[in-house]
Amino acid sequence: MATAVGTEERSLVQSYLQLRERTVSRDRSLRDKVMSLDEAASLVKDGDHVALGGSTASRTPFAMIWALIRARRKNLTVSRSIVSTEGDLLFASGASNHIMTSWFSQGIVWGISKVMRHYTESKKARFEEWSHMSMGLRYRAGAMGIPCMPTRSMLGSDVAGNLGDEVREMSCPFTGERLALLPALNPDVALIHVQRCDAYGNAQMDGLEFMDADIAMAANRVILTTERIISNDQIRRNPDQTKIPFFTVDAVVEAPYGCAPHECYGVYEPFYSHMDYYAELTKQDPEAGAKEYLERFYYGPQSWPDYLNLLGMDAVLDATRRGRSVHND
Repeated sequence: MATAVGTEERSLVQSYLQLRERTVSRDRSLRDKVMSLDEAASLVKDGDHVALGGSTASRTPFAMIWALIRARRKNLTVSRSIVSTEGDLLFASGASNHIMTSWFSQGIVWGISKVMRHYTESKKARFEEWSHMSMGLRYRAGAMGIPCMPTRSMLGSDVAGNLGDEVREMSCPFTGERLALLPALNPDVALIHVQRCDAYGNAQMDGLEFMDADIAMAANRVILTTERIISNDQIRRNPDQTKIPFFTVDAVVEAPYGCAPHECYGVYEPFYSHMDYYAELTKQDPEAGAKEYLERFYYGPQSWPDYLNLLGMDAVLDATRRGRSVHND
């Protein structure tokens, strides 16, 4: 038994060292990284682990998710701090069959995702549940370049018990205290939406940053979508607002309203009527409702502006008015 465990541990060490080598060897040069949604989608391969920035209905990188689903990506493992309707659509489209998160629901108003329940209870997909704190610590470990993170989070919790060997325990070498060990998360690709960035990938975020800075540092590749691309001179005027540096970024895509129907702080609020429509559509038959939604809003429009046209100009203007009212420019 000891030999088997030792072999497994050596394999994990070697795997993490190889991961670090790939990360260190990345091209970190200062260069123009602007490309289209389709070009950015080509950087994501079937079977990749894809981390999503933002949280719940805030700064969800929907434009890139839209592009990946249209590109018919398959077998993606997806991680995010809190998952909302994007998880439904990733399951229903077949783009992902495994989502790691701390909470999976369209939102408090609409309750637990019926689509998630259908796909997980029928064993068509897997919802791997971690605590919210543990998700953040796993990304932080990945960002720090260490294979695991000690914590008290989830000790004695049924959440940890359901994860089996994914969560291990140790005695602190200094105090003898019992601690949990959480494995690092190092996604193949991170999809993050920001309010603004330059062509090199220096990104600035307003409002809550969530886990995005750690995700960017932990991932092997980072795709930024942004409300607008601004000059490097403008970025340098407010260096304290640059939360994601260029050397972590591989692609920059200008995608106005790239979180719709979710919100992007200071730019637009959620499209509540549209979210009500989606909830009603998936209420009676979650699978059929989600597929109907995908056909109309994902496979039907030929461009991101076409998708926004389907949401409606009135809805866009209303969300924008509400979004700008909370920002002090």
